[in-house]
Amino acid sequence: MTAVAFLVMMAFNTVPTPLYALYQQRDGFPTVMITVVFAAYSIGVMLALYLAGHLSDRLGRRRVILSSVLIEVVAAVLFLLWPSAVGLVVARFVAGLGIGMLTATATAHLADLRRISHPAATIGFAATIAGVANMGGLALGPLIGGLFAEWAPQPLVAPYLAFLAALVAIGFAYAFVPETVERGRVHGPYRPQRVRVPAESRGAYWAAGIGAFAAFAVTGLFGSVAPTFLAQLLHQSDHLVAGIVSFSVFGAAALAQVVFARLSTRTQLWIGVLAMVAGLLALGVADLTASAVLFVGGGVVAGAGVGLVFRGALATAGSLGTAANRSEITAGIFLLAFAGMTVPPLLVGAALLVLPLVPAFLGFVVLVLALIVWAGPSMIRAVGR
Repeated sequence: MTAVAFLVMMAFNTVPTPLYALYQQRDGFPTVMITVVFAAYSIGVMLALYLAGHLSDRLGRRRVILSSVLIEVVAAVLFLLWPSAVGLVVARFVAGLGIGMLTATATAHLADLRRISHPAATIGFAATIAGVANMGGLALGPLIGGLFAEWAPQPLVAPYLAFLAALVAIGFAYAFVPETVERGRVHGPYRPQRVRVPAESRGAYWAAGIGAFAAFAVTGLFGSVAPTFLAQLLHQSDHLVAGIVSFSVFGAAALAQVVFARLSTRTQLWIGVLAMVAGLLALGVADLTASAVLFVGGGVVAGAGVGLVFRGALATAGSLGTAANRSEITAGIFLLAFAGMTVPPLLVGAALLVLPLVPAFLGFVVLVLALIVWAGPSMIRAVGR
């Protein structure tokens, strides 16, 4: 049930991706507004991670996840009742708050449940399930949004009604999921998020965080301005196609974690880093040549790399934690990941105010390529030690 809740809530938060063009057509706002809306979501995630991402170590996993479900319900209501551009920003910010509470808590809960059912198991299986639920939800959202955009009579209403019903059902079902944390186990006054990692493990932790930053920068691109690239440079304005492209990228990220699950974390990281580099190079060439095939193919290859790199980051960080601080350690990785999802796409949006699409997109590719080329070997070395 934890994995299902994780998947559905992540899908809810990417369902607007192919709908942004409809909002833009209706309200006439510039492309940079899309990145502002996306940044509002990511800022909400990071704020919640900083303030509450570690609270499940103190309050219990189930209580925090139920709170995040309630916040997502509020966000769905805001999408329905406040459909203006300002309302869109507010709804995305609120949705980000719920996801910020969810991500680290659900990942830690999955690890706890795995340890209870299989005491001798390693962190790898739980990290894979968490990664697949995360990326799988990110993949399903744009596809569902694209289907509603093409065929629903009210495409800016119907998807939120559907997810509102699903979120309410999840809230009721999750009340029966077993708790894995004894309340009051963590003592002392409340403090915002901090990550306590032994000195000898900090290099591995930072390598994992930087890898997650670079990986989520790619998801940020395909969750925000990729439909604009399709429409303006490739002259493909079909909303379902935009949803399918994002679905393919995120789906590749989820599928890669399943296909390569039996390989060692080090081998997965090697494959993931090489796939991200190859995919980003293809995206750069697609930008310069306006090739739809290279754009989609490069996105899928990079997406597969994203899934493996992110899974490796979660597994590396999870192995450094204990039952008392696993949530805060995982929250730190997600905090860095969502910073990657926020900052590079926002820079692209800002660049589009003064630059054409081609150099702005190419700048993004160069930035993320440099990050993964630098962080990838550091992660591999850290895992190998």
